[in-house]
Amino acid sequence: MRVPRAADTTPVPPAWDKRALRGELATKDAAIAALRRDLDELATRDPCTRLYHHGPFRRAAAAELERAAAAGRPVSLVMVDIDGFRVLNQRRGPEAADAALASVALRLRRLTRATDVLGRTGADELAVLMPGTTLTGAQACCERLIAELEAGDLPQAGFVTVSAGVAAYEPSTTLDDLVVDAAAGLERARALGGARASVRLEDGAQDANPAHTAVVEALAGALNERDRYTGEHSESVVELARTVAVSLGLDTTQIEQVAMAAVLHDIGKVAVPDRILHKPAALDAEEWLLMREHPVIGERILRAIPGMGAVARIVRHEHERYDGRGYPDGLAGRDIPIGSRIILACDAYSAMTTDRPYRAAMSRRAALEELYRCAGTQFDPRVTEALVGSLFWQAREDRAAATG
Repeated sequence: MRVPRAADTTPVPPAWDKRALRGELATKDAAIAALRRDLDELATRDPCTRLYHHGPFRRAAAAELERAAAAGRPVSLVMVDIDGFRVLNQRRGPEAADAALASVALRLRRLTRATDVLGRTGADELAVLMPGTTLTGAQACCERLIAELEAGDLPQAGFVTVSAGVAAYEPSTTLDDLVVDAAAGLERARALGGARASVRLEDGAQDANPAHTAVVEALAGALNERDRYTGEHSESVVELARTVAVSLGLDTTQIEQVAMAAVLHDIGKVAVPDRILHKPAALDAEEWLLMREHPVIGERILRAIPGMGAVARIVRHEHERYDGRGYPDGLAGRDIPIGSRIILACDAYSAMTTDRPYRAAMSRRAALEELYRCAGTQFDPRVTEALVGSLFWQAREDRAAATG
């Protein structure tokens, strides 16, 4: 006996329900596609800098190098490294280090073209392959990046400088050859004090002017001719500043920058009128306003020299007080460059213990008491402790030498 089938009572969805279902499916498909793009991005791009990871960078760079070589076009490779990155990471934390990397990468993207290949190839190292760009053009790009960074602080990271190595393609050059040559240029830039772009030297060649020695000596000589007291005073500050920088654990590059800034911290006084510079009495209010301009003038002089931005910044702020009541910008505490804080204390001690036309020199004991009294207001307490410690050991060695 045949059993009749029950009638299908499933309701037929109206047309608007089908449209809604199709829309929902389309939304889900779009979300899945976006998720796939995000996963692909994570696989090929560094999330901090938005540049290629090392592997994808090498693949893309090798392909561009092959195309440019086949077309007979020039190609250059730039490697950029943040100066003092390890110290930045230690002292300000990984967030500041990441912020520095992200800011440098952003500026590098703005200075390069869509056809250039950018990647993060190390902890603090960025690389750019530039098809169609000569060595001179790549160096100019690096100089623009260095100048931009020297113009001011980066958000969350403070003042940051970079060194760069540049290499150019020659017939039969491989990507590995370019990397080796650019890395050698980068090491040379670091050895010269950082904050500059350099190329690999030919075997046996030597740098004639490491760390701007000739420039510093010329400016110091000009200052000494302009005002012998100021020149001699600057010389007395240098060794104190260098010793304090070492005792505070600054790295080699920072120590040399502090030393150069100590030599040149009064270079802006070359623009101060003689009637003020050589006045045998205390300055009046109007004269004092003119004298207060010398750190800004000094910064301007030094910024005109490529690669001296870090030193120029120290010179600008060497009269800032720890409590924020200094000049020219009223910076306070750790916002003042450490080199400026060191020079301020060393400069003050040297001035206090030197005869001036309008007052006699203080005794060492009185000068040390003044340093302690002003620690935390005018001077950084850590710098004060390091300076007093250095002076104590220096006095002890002097006594030992005097007694045979």
